[in-house]
Amino acid sequence: MGRPMGCGTLVVLLVLVFLLIGHGNNRSTSSRTSLRSTSTSERYYGVKMVNTSNTIVLDNGLVRLTFSNPTGHVTGIKYGGIDNLLEIHNKPTNRGYWDLNWNYPGQKSRTSIFEGILGTEFRVITSAEDQVEISFTRTYNVSLPQGVTVPFNMDKRYILQRGRSGFYAYAIFERLEGWPEAKVDQIRMVFKLQQAKFRYMALSDTRQRFMPTAYERGIYGIKLAYKEAVLLNNTGEVDDKYQYTIEDKDNKVHGWICTDEKSPVGFWMITPTDEFKMAGPFKQGLTSHVGPTTLSVFVSSHYAGNVSMNFQQGEAWKKVFGPVFIYLNSAHQGSKNSISSLWSNAKQQMLEEVKSWPYNFTESRDFLSSDQRGSLSSRLLIYDQYISHQPLHSARFAYVGLAPPGEVGSWQRESKGYQFWTQADNKGHFIIKNVLPGNYSLYASVPGIIGDYKYEADITIEQGSKIQMPDFIYEPPRNGPTLWEIGIPDRTAAEFYIPDPYPTLSNKLYIVSERFRQYGLWARYEDRYPDSDLVYKVGVHNYSNDWFYAQVTRDIGNGTYVGTTWQIQFELESATHPGNFTLRLALASGSYSKLLVRINNLNTKQPHFATGRIGVDNAIARHGIHGLYSLFSVSVPSSLLHQGTNTIYLTQPKGESPFTGIMYDYIRLEGPPV
Repeated sequence: MGRPMGCGTLVVLLVLVFLLIGHGNNRSTSSRTSLRSTSTSERYYGVKMVNTSNTIVLDNGLVRLTFSNPTGHVTGIKYGGIDNLLEIHNKPTNRGYWDLNWNYPGQKSRTSIFEGILGTEFRVITSAEDQVEISFTRTYNVSLPQGVTVPFNMDKRYILQRGRSGFYAYAIFERLEGWPEAKVDQIRMVFKLQQAKFRYMALSDTRQRFMPTAYERGIYGIKLAYKEAVLLNNTGEVDDKYQYTIEDKDNKVHGWICTDEKSPVGFWMITPTDEFKMAGPFKQGLTSHVGPTTLSVFVSSHYAGNVSMNFQQGEAWKKVFGPVFIYLNSAHQGSKNSISSLWSNAKQQMLEEVKSWPYNFTESRDFLSSDQRGSLSSRLLIYDQYISHQPLHSARFAYVGLAPPGEVGSWQRESKGYQFWTQADNKGHFIIKNVLPGNYSLYASVPGIIGDYKYEADITIEQGSKIQMPDFIYEPPRNGPTLWEIGIPDRTAAEFYIPDPYPTLSNKLYIVSERFRQYGLWARYEDRYPDSDLVYKVGVHNYSNDWFYAQVTRDIGNGTYVGTTWQIQFELESATHPGNFTLRLALASGSYSKLLVRINNLNTKQPHFATGRIGVDNAIARHGIHGLYSLFSVSVPSSLLHQGTNTIYLTQPKGESPFTGIMYDYIRLEGPPV
């Protein structure tokens, strides 16, 4: 017979049972907090993969992903007690997918071709307990007739790791020599979540709210000036996906929250860098919007007009888009502050992803890790001889970037290469890290300083290089002393007068901040100036109250719109100076417009200066406050001015639609050189 159990032994066993139960509870709690840590990762079993003829399933104990085989659609995401975060009422092809829009020469329709990015072959890139990376590829068939499919090889990849409550996604696009020409307007990844569960959208600390559903848009929505904008007659608010755009430099995390008390869950798109996106840091793009839809947009012509990827006949090219991290987090059941805790945790995870960039775990040879890249550091200074107190000063908080070689400001129209941007400190010092090897131009845009900077020589970045260069000096456009100025040179029209929205056409999210995102503000111009156009008197008026944010058209009835003429009136004590004055016109946006400048005589047949057609960025309609930046310098002979009151007439003559017009960034009149 065995010995009877003593009290001491019983206590030890009870303690062990308690610890085991506690360990299980801790594991459950860790899975709910979803924070990235090695200690947390070790508690979960390795990544498992199940491969069938129709589906691929990846499971790490926290997240279970289901993909269609071999097309590579994400058809299911199980997490946090919810069997599928994606909209189960949608077809499997309309839940998680990549797509693009493109054109080919000779296409008769102006509408671009929509094409889902469908894999035709499935491959396992890496299969280990710590990580599984899978690939869905499609190879371009050169024997197909032109226009059947975009001339790209495409490789969609997904990575699931042990202990991570989320997964990585990226894609490799390639063209080989000899392939036909094509124009690609958009490349994106899309996730459509369960409409019944995900009602709360968060884009930033100040831009988050409960959203209407796609069903409500369909039932209660009254179409407004364009299909994306509807008035919801059950709430009296406007919803428009363009109200939720973000500049790429700020587009790091956005997504949705399921506020169900039984399973509070967050679904987040985390983009740790914008190096693989197009057109520089100020390019605006779509994020999350009614659906509920979450996007990662890599190529887009929004707010840039004709800035697309244009490939010539035979042009070879390759680029990696991503990786981005689709992050999932959850809160305790019944949590009263689940929204704030999930958003706060998502931001923290974003910071960790940014810190980890570039990732060292991808298996594509086309994605280079940190030790395969280089860096550049220096300082940018501003020299302006007409700033008498300090002609040479720091380019405080300048945006400095390396982008493919081009002309001054060409980076904002560049679409096929990589760009690497950073923001300088208050002394103008900067370091651009993790730059892919290659030849670049160095560009800069400085808040409060007119124009764009470009260093005169190309810069070559090599693998492992750490380049320290002498100070760069930017001499912004300047011919003479400032006589007067309107606005702030910051590439936007945000500092000008933004009207209140029509009470029946508002979005409550923007009542206080970012009021320019309200629908229909362009029509408020006629309410403010019903009989005549804007007249701005220098020294009397204030641009924040008296300069309308956009020079738009005027509706004269029957759907007819005409251009407008604005006046700037200013005083001169004397106009007998030798030499010319200079008028600087920095524009934040142009939409199918043109600008004519006349000096002191509106009736002259020929304007003193004309721009030709400006822009197709459509920022007025899409609440963007800026599109593509442009700067015009107009020489004004002294003979055109006189002592006393002078008037500059700014005419935008085109009247095609209510969205035709100009947004000014900054206007300055300089006297003759001293």
